[in-house]
Amino acid sequence: MILRAFMLATGVLGGASASQFPEFAQQYTQRLGGAVDALGKVVADFDASAADAGLSREAALSQMQGTDFLDARRRDMTRTFARYDTLREDLVVLEKSGPFMRAYHAARMTDEDVARAALEAYKPAVPLDMAGVSFAGAGFLAGLVAFWAALKILAWPFRRSPRRAGT
Repeated sequence: MILRAFMLATGVLGGASASQFPEFAQQYTQRLGGAVDALGKVVADFDASAADAGLSREAALSQMQGTDFLDARRRDMTRTFARYDTLREDLVVLEKSGPFMRAYHAARMTDEDVARAALEAYKPAVPLDMAGVSFAGAGFLAGLVAFWAALKILAWPFRRSPRRAGT
Protein backbone atom coordinates (compact mmCIF):
# COMPACT_ATOMS: atom_id res chain seq x y z
CA MET A 1 0.00 0.00 0.00
CA ILE A 2 2.79 2.43 0.87
CA LEU A 3 4.56 1.49 -2.34
CA ARG A 4 1.48 2.39 -4.37
CA ALA A 5 1.16 5.70 -2.54
CA PHE A 6 4.79 6.55 -3.36
CA MET A 7 4.24 5.50 -6.95
CA LEU A 8 1.14 7.67 -7.21
CA ALA A 9 2.96 10.63 -5.61
CA THR A 10 5.86 10.24 -8.03
CA GLY A 11 3.45 10.13 -10.97
CA VAL A 12 1.57 13.21 -9.75
CA LEU A 13 4.85 15.08 -9.19
CA GLY A 14 6.02 14.16 -12.69
CA GLY A 15 2.68 15.20 -14.17
CA ALA A 16 2.61 18.51 -12.33
CA SER A 17 6.18 19.27 -13.38
CA ALA A 18 5.73 18.36 -17.03
CA SER A 19 2.44 20.27 -17.28
CA GLN A 20 4.37 23.48 -16.69
CA PHE A 21 6.49 23.11 -19.84
CA PRO A 22 4.08 24.72 -22.34
CA GLU A 23 3.78 27.91 -20.27
CA PHE A 24 7.52 28.08 -19.58
CA ALA A 25 8.19 27.59 -23.30
CA GLN A 26 5.85 30.49 -24.04
CA GLN A 27 7.60 32.72 -21.48
CA TYR A 28 10.99 31.69 -22.87
CA THR A 29 9.89 32.51 -26.42
CA GLN A 30 8.66 35.95 -25.34
CA ARG A 31 11.92 36.70 -23.52
CA LEU A 32 13.86 35.39 -26.50
CA GLY A 33 12.05 37.87 -28.73
CA GLY A 34 13.08 40.69 -26.42
CA ALA A 35 16.70 39.54 -26.42
CA VAL A 36 16.73 39.31 -30.22
CA ASP A 37 15.27 42.83 -30.49
CA ALA A 38 17.89 44.24 -28.10
CA LEU A 39 20.79 42.49 -29.81
CA GLY A 40 19.41 43.51 -33.20
CA LYS A 41 19.75 47.16 -32.22
CA VAL A 42 23.39 46.64 -31.21
CA VAL A 43 24.14 44.81 -34.45
CA ALA A 44 22.35 47.42 -36.58
CA ASP A 45 24.20 50.24 -34.79
CA PHE A 46 27.58 48.58 -35.39
CA ASP A 47 26.76 47.85 -39.02
CA ALA A 48 25.60 51.46 -39.54
CA SER A 49 28.82 52.83 -38.01
CA ALA A 50 30.85 50.50 -40.23
CA ALA A 51 28.87 51.54 -43.32
CA ASP A 52 29.33 55.24 -42.48
CA ALA A 53 33.07 54.60 -42.50
CA GLY A 54 32.75 52.72 -45.80
CA LEU A 55 33.47 49.36 -44.21
CA SER A 56 31.78 46.00 -44.07
CA ARG A 57 31.20 44.40 -40.69
CA GLU A 58 34.21 42.11 -41.16
CA ALA A 59 36.46 45.00 -42.25
CA ALA A 60 35.38 47.08 -39.27
CA LEU A 61 36.07 44.18 -36.92
CA SER A 62 39.50 43.62 -38.43
CA GLN A 63 40.37 47.29 -37.80
CA MET A 64 39.55 46.85 -34.11
CA GLN A 65 43.03 45.86 -33.00
CA GLY A 66 46.22 47.29 -31.65
CA THR A 67 45.24 47.87 -28.04
CA ASP A 68 43.96 45.57 -25.34
CA PHE A 69 40.67 47.47 -25.29
CA LEU A 70 40.09 47.22 -29.04
CA ASP A 71 41.04 43.54 -29.08
CA ALA A 72 38.60 42.85 -26.24
CA ARG A 73 35.88 44.91 -27.94
CA ARG A 74 36.37 43.00 -31.19
CA ARG A 75 35.97 39.69 -29.34
CA ASP A 76 32.87 41.03 -27.57
CA MET A 77 31.28 42.15 -30.82
CA THR A 78 32.12 38.87 -32.53
CA ARG A 79 30.38 36.99 -29.69
CA THR A 80 27.43 39.40 -29.91
CA PHE A 81 27.03 38.75 -33.64
CA ALA A 82 27.19 34.98 -33.13
CA ARG A 83 24.70 35.08 -30.24
CA TYR A 84 22.36 37.30 -32.24
CA ASP A 85 22.40 34.90 -35.19
CA THR A 86 21.80 31.87 -32.95
CA LEU A 87 18.99 33.49 -30.95
CA ARG A 88 17.32 34.82 -34.08
CA GLU A 89 17.31 31.32 -35.63
CA ASP A 90 15.95 29.85 -32.38
CA LEU A 91 13.21 32.48 -32.26
CA VAL A 92 12.07 31.75 -35.81
CA VAL A 93 11.79 28.03 -35.06
CA LEU A 94 10.05 28.48 -31.68
CA GLU A 95 7.58 31.08 -32.93
CA LYS A 96 6.49 28.75 -35.73
CA SER A 97 6.08 25.83 -33.31
CA GLY A 98 3.11 24.84 -31.21
CA PRO A 99 3.53 23.49 -27.67
CA PHE A 100 4.30 19.93 -28.75
CA MET A 101 6.88 20.98 -31.36
CA ARG A 102 8.44 23.35 -28.81
CA ALA A 103 9.10 20.28 -26.68
CA TYR A 104 10.74 18.70 -29.72
CA HIS A 105 12.85 21.86 -30.16
CA ALA A 106 13.61 22.22 -26.43
CA ALA A 107 17.32 22.16 -27.24
CA ARG A 108 16.82 25.64 -28.72
CA MET A 109 15.88 26.92 -25.26
CA THR A 110 19.38 26.87 -23.82
CA ASP A 111 20.43 30.51 -23.62
CA GLU A 112 21.21 31.02 -19.92
CA ASP A 113 20.32 34.72 -19.79
CA VAL A 114 16.98 34.24 -21.52
CA ALA A 115 16.13 31.15 -19.44
CA ARG A 116 17.02 32.95 -16.20
CA ALA A 117 14.79 35.90 -17.14
CA ALA A 118 11.96 33.55 -18.11
CA LEU A 119 12.25 31.67 -14.82
CA GLU A 120 12.25 34.91 -12.83
CA ALA A 121 9.01 36.03 -14.50
CA TYR A 122 7.41 32.57 -14.60
CA LYS A 123 4.46 31.80 -12.35
CA PRO A 124 3.35 28.15 -12.15
CA ALA A 125 -0.27 27.59 -13.07
CA VAL A 126 -2.73 24.78 -13.56
CA PRO A 127 -2.91 24.26 -17.32
CA LEU A 128 -6.38 23.51 -18.57
CA ASP A 129 -5.67 23.35 -22.28
CA MET A 130 -4.95 20.23 -24.32
CA ALA A 131 -1.19 20.81 -24.33
CA GLY A 132 -1.02 21.17 -20.55
CA VAL A 133 -3.15 18.08 -19.97
CA SER A 134 -1.06 16.10 -22.48
CA PHE A 135 2.21 17.14 -20.86
CA ALA A 136 0.74 16.34 -17.42
CA GLY A 137 -0.21 12.85 -18.62
CA ALA A 138 3.20 12.25 -20.14
CA GLY A 139 4.89 13.53 -16.99
CA PHE A 140 2.68 11.28 -14.84
CA LEU A 141 3.68 8.25 -16.88
CA ALA A 142 7.34 9.29 -16.82
CA GLY A 143 7.14 9.63 -13.04
CA LEU A 144 5.64 6.15 -12.72
CA VAL A 145 8.30 4.65 -14.97
CA ALA A 146 11.09 6.45 -13.09
CA PHE A 147 9.77 5.20 -9.74
CA TRP A 148 9.39 1.64 -11.07
CA ALA A 149 12.92 1.71 -12.53
CA ALA A 150 14.40 3.08 -9.30
CA LEU A 151 12.58 0.40 -7.32
CA LYS A 152 13.90 -2.36 -9.60
CA ILE A 153 17.45 -1.02 -9.35
CA LEU A 154 17.27 -0.80 -5.56
CA ALA A 155 15.78 -4.31 -5.29
CA TRP A 156 18.29 -5.89 -7.70
CA PRO A 157 20.97 -6.76 -5.10
CA PHE A 158 18.37 -8.57 -3.00
CA ARG A 159 16.90 -10.62 -5.84
CA ARG A 160 17.42 -14.36 -5.55
CA SER A 161 19.00 -16.09 -8.48
CA PRO A 162 16.98 -18.91 -10.10
CA ARG A 163 19.62 -21.52 -9.11
CA ARG A 164 19.59 -20.56 -5.45
CA ALA A 165 15.81 -20.50 -5.28
CA GLY A 166 15.60 -24.25 -6.04
CA THR A 167 18.09 -25.35 -3.41
